[in-house]
Amino acid sequence: MKQVNVIRHLAFEDLGCFADVLAQQGFEVRYFEAGVDDLAALQADSDDWLVILGGPISVNDVDDFPFLKTEIELLRERIEQDKPTLGICLGAQLMARATGQAVYPGKAKEIGWMPVTLTDAGNASPLAALESCNNVVLHWHGETFDLPDEAVLLASTDIAVNQAFRIGDNIYGLQFHLEATPHGMERWFIGHIGEIEQTEGVSVKQLRADTARHAEQTEAAGRLFLQALLAQTVI
Repeated sequence: MKQVNVIRHLAFEDLGCFADVLAQQGFEVRYFEAGVDDLAALQADSDDWLVILGGPISVNDVDDFPFLKTEIELLRERIEQDKPTLGICLGAQLMARATGQAVYPGKAKEIGWMPVTLTDAGNASPLAALESCNNVVLHWHGETFDLPDEAVLLASTDIAVNQAFRIGDNIYGLQFHLEATPHGMERWFIGHIGEIEQTEGVSVKQLRADTARHAEQTEAAGRLFLQALLAQTVI
């Protein structure tokens, strides 16, 4: 059976709607819990998909969270070998660091449902699926990164230019979230309440209202994105 290995940093930031797509296409999903499981057991040269999910810690927190070094090295090797890999939010930032790029605070936090602008390359990529949701995606990050030298930029916002990129044929990094589901967002509101209350212009009430307005369409686009990504994988 085909397998997808998933590194998770926070229990409620999981594969979301991506899990259904993977199951439908015959993939077995195996979660590795960062800080608990032995990430060194993951093989960098494996043809299995690797997905690295988001989380509230920073790539720069390696002294407090040494497992980040293992993730960075794993990504460095997979990028060199063009093994199928998807990084989401923190996962994309780890990809940037793995290629030697800096990760640092952005001009402002982006939290909530807002559109991205696709580049020409983005419109020719699996992210073209975002047309069905008017390019509105879920943002939840305060840091950004420099684009890897070998990367192709796929999407941007005014606040964070480097929102999505591709390296080679099989390496994709997304600063935003396409995996989130309407129902699952309630767990995000609970788990991230501290950050929500400390961020000007952001509230649970507004996030919940925007989720009701946008999440269903973005989830559908996220499913289409992953289907297209899996279909074009070159192994």
